[in-house]
Amino acid sequence: MDHSEYADRLDAWAEAHRQEMTDNISALVRIDSTKGEAKDGKPFGEGPAAALAAMAQLAESKGFQVHNYDNYCITADLAGDGEKSLDILAHLDVVPVSKDWKKTQPFEPIQEDHYLYGRGTADDKGPAVAAFYAMRAVSELGIGLRHGVRLILGADEECGSSDLEHYYGIEKEAEYTFSPDANFPLINIEKARLAKKFTADLPEDYHTPCILEIEAGSKANVVPGTADAAFRGLTKEQLEQAAGETERKTKATVTWELEGDREIVHVKGQTGHAAMPDNGSVNALTALLFFISRLPLAGTKTTHALLGLAELFPFGDCHGKALGVFLSDEESGELTLSLDILKLQNGKLTAEFDCRAPLCATEENLTEKIRAMLRQKGFEMEDGPMTPAHYVPADSPFVTTLLQSYERYFGKPGRPMAIGGGTYVHGLKRGVAFGCEVEGVDNRMHGDDEFVDIDVLVKSVKIFADTIIQLCS
Repeated sequence: MDHSEYADRLDAWAEAHRQEMTDNISALVRIDSTKGEAKDGKPFGEGPAAALAAMAQLAESKGFQVHNYDNYCITADLAGDGEKSLDILAHLDVVPVSKDWKKTQPFEPIQEDHYLYGRGTADDKGPAVAAFYAMRAVSELGIGLRHGVRLILGADEECGSSDLEHYYGIEKEAEYTFSPDANFPLINIEKARLAKKFTADLPEDYHTPCILEIEAGSKANVVPGTADAAFRGLTKEQLEQAAGETERKTKATVTWELEGDREIVHVKGQTGHAAMPDNGSVNALTALLFFISRLPLAGTKTTHALLGLAELFPFGDCHGKALGVFLSDEESGELTLSLDILKLQNGKLTAEFDCRAPLCATEENLTEKIRAMLRQKGFEMEDGPMTPAHYVPADSPFVTTLLQSYERYFGKPGRPMAIGGGTYVHGLKRGVAFGCEVEGVDNRMHGDDEFVDIDVLVKSVKIFADTIIQLCS
């Protein structure tokens, strides 16, 4: 169907339903759908089940056929003349909240001008409702479909996506799937991930000055913002000189204190997501390794091991160049790599890195090469392959149709993007992420005072409806 046949009617419908949609989003935001304790028939606790029930009631009240999959997820169907060919995948669970909100309390949404504040407004209750309103628009405007559309609303995206494991254990993947749980214009590539632990057993040789313990990082996918270490036998002058060099090199902050016969050193950087280690974060762990490299430590095996790590993971190298694994291709971009966990205690060193790799990465040119480089320095890396990349070709009819809908309403060309992180569609062969974040706007997802731009959501309703019509009519 040609866009001109329904464009004006769709615009008018979406604008007329702006406040109703905002009210529906607000009602969902008032439900604390953070994952809770599992109960009979409520695998993710009371809150997620309540959010699913509220959305099911809304969909049923508008005439949609709704099915509840054991409170893992619900679906709402817009039937066509034939089988369904499009799934829209969103979620109603949210991440935990802090007490530091200033605009409002997390589950007490407020609207200021065209902004709606509250937990889940942007991730992902607002986009989920926008997708539902797109289906409503197509239905209520009387636009006939050749193929049906299904809205899938999950309840465990934030904590592992076991909701999808349950759903796809029952249902088949649609011919096309998009998820409004990411960015416009469109994400068609999610890089491969290689996150591996490696270890070394080191003799407890404490010839001074020496390093005794290290504690840095807690999660492989988070760039560590703090790193602590215990030394023995260092002078104030030696600490000051190494600290000054480290602060000038890394922009991290280095402080220390005496604790008995130990010198306790604290390095403070800036945390960040390991999928984007060069996006403003300051890795406190690799800053600590640089600090260690500036100290006159005794030549023990522990010292040599840590200096080896400082060579392989130098501060500021977010692309694996020192390891010899820097890879890049035009379609999916550059490899990123971050050393995010290091613990040294009682002669046992354990560490973990996180790497996001472009499509050209293989086990041979990445996994085994890192293994060999670590082994040269005395470390052994655990076995296991990388998690494969997710890829839907940029020139596929599905991707080009979505981008055409984006371009109609944003008035500018859209290019598919590759990211290091994973989205809700990562496990689907034919799924892409499509909306609703826009470039230049920080919706504070997962943070305090999360908000969504209602203007963008209304535009998203039009885009999603246009996509449904183009793909399914």
